[in-house]
Amino acid sequence: MAVPLLDLQAQYRTIRDEVQAAVNAVLESQRFILGPEVDALEAELAAYCQVPHAVGVSSGSDALLAVLMAEGIGPGDEVITTPYSFFATVGAVERVGAKSVLVDIERSTCNIDPRSIERAITKRTKAIIPVHLYGQMADMDPIVALAKQHGLIVIEDAAQAIGAELGKRRAGSLGDYGCLSFFPSKNLGCAGDGGMILCRDEARAEKLRVIRNHGAKVRYFHTLVGGNFRLDALQAAILRVKLRHLDGWTAGRQRNAARYGELLAKADVTLPFSWPDGRHVYNQFVIRTDRREALRAKLTERGIGNEVYYPQPFHLQACFSGWQLPRGSFPQSEQASEQALALPIFPELTESQLEEVANAVIAGLR
Repeated sequence: MAVPLLDLQAQYRTIRDEVQAAVNAVLESQRFILGPEVDALEAELAAYCQVPHAVGVSSGSDALLAVLMAEGIGPGDEVITTPYSFFATVGAVERVGAKSVLVDIERSTCNIDPRSIERAITKRTKAIIPVHLYGQMADMDPIVALAKQHGLIVIEDAAQAIGAELGKRRAGSLGDYGCLSFFPSKNLGCAGDGGMILCRDEARAEKLRVIRNHGAKVRYFHTLVGGNFRLDALQAAILRVKLRHLDGWTAGRQRNAARYGELLAKADVTLPFSWPDGRHVYNQFVIRTDRREALRAKLTERGIGNEVYYPQPFHLQACFSGWQLPRGSFPQSEQASEQALALPIFPELTESQLEEVANAVIAGLR
């Protein structure tokens, strides 16, 4: 039995009528850029993520970029982040002309190691970007404490972690900003690109609304140089429908992860770690093995969807060869890039599909 890594059609079938009604309402209104649908989504997501303000933007990548622009971070400034994430994390820093300062990850969570951040701080450091990878939060308390001590901005990259919690506090609510992505494969995905910036400060939120609209609060009158970072009303309408189902889908992902834990308990793999006082939302279910490539080939042969997140840390990317950070600079990130393998975890998986995946993993490691 073939099992896809992700089946968005299975999800869509359960909400087709709701989505089509929401889309038709926008089409009838002919209001496509910002407007009441975006306003409503911002209010609903702010409440869901436990923050006072949310600002809809064009993508998770643009969310990071807009925040850095709002804080005036640019040439001569340094931003501390992880070597092991989707490229947008470090790409936004480089695009504003700042310097990315990398800190290795924790082996257990694959998130940035707070214990290594302090020695990376210099007089030029302006911000820290922790990434909540795979649907689990980074260890935020020591990061926030360090930021306060040194007067730094904390920008949570929560693109993979909407609804994740640590100590009952939600991803994106602990730092100065939280950035969400609504790429279709995310737990809360739209029908294209979309993103959201979470914020606890009203003045910062208002500045972001100006920046996302070419730096203009009043049409044709520009107080800042911004960008076209606006969220489409059609995407907002779809996301509002999906948000009503998000907790149920998260419960399905958690149920599937628990079942994998039972089925793979004796397999020669490392299963995902989950904080005892946290809420892991399993945007990905990532196992680790020294025989990843062989296992991946056998899974692919049997039609079992799988993916490597991520095969090359930032410091080894060709576009950053000028950093002169050779292999061995960040051993935990490098090891994760060689061992990590994502298995299907979407909430609509059946028991027989879960068993098929687990059996294929066990057989592939023999």
